[in-house]
Amino acid sequence: MAYILCLETATEVCSIALLKNDVVIALEENHEGNSHASQITLLIEAVMTKANIELNQLDAIAVSKGPGSYTGLRVGVSTAKGLCYALNIPLIAINTLHSLAQSLSSTINYQPPTLLCPMLDARRMEVYCLLLDEQLNEVEKTQAKIIDENSFAAALSTYKIYFFGNGSSKCKTIITHSNAIFIDDIKCSAKRMNTLVYEAFKQKQFEDVAYFEPFYLKDFVGTVAKKK
Repeated sequence: MAYILCLETATEVCSIALLKNDVVIALEENHEGNSHASQITLLIEAVMTKANIELNQLDAIAVSKGPGSYTGLRVGVSTAKGLCYALNIPLIAINTLHSLAQSLSSTINYQPPTLLCPMLDARRMEVYCLLLDEQLNEVEKTQAKIIDENSFAAALSTYKIYFFGNGSSKCKTIITHSNAIFIDDIKCSAKRMNTLVYEAFKQKQFEDVAYFEPFYLKDFVGTVAKKK
């Protein structure tokens, strides 16, 4: 039996789940956005209290590694690494898009040939995305993609593609092929990490806590406020 704490901070949702093996036994989430740094430790405390589990009973920490929000990923990864150091337990890192796809694949009834395309908002008309087949094998690797009317045209000529995640809604009016299917309200959540996290734990697929960094995919670009 393993207790694994899962942290998901890659998007506007700050989400914490506690697993007992691959079963979610406690979950806390904040959907306000831009408050991860102030909320994450409070949510962790609430999850542990709800499950009546002490931190020193944890067997591993899992974190959604990205792609996603630069600031959100920094908060999640730094918190996860700090807990791993303090508790001397391993770190598991899960691709955010794979986590989204894993949860959807078990809830929809689709017929092949079909592809899944989880999307995360990367601002303007850009998204972070990848394409997976029905067995969740990568057809196209994780990438930052600017969406236009020709996006996914080759794949859509052969496959039905399910688009979902917080980056998909802005693509609805642009990707209008009859094989494009959009699923609303699929948001990142620590509870969606359970299957991938537990499998990684069993396979001892752990990260080097000292050197692990988030999967940003793109370099961070800061802005300077204009003087009034």
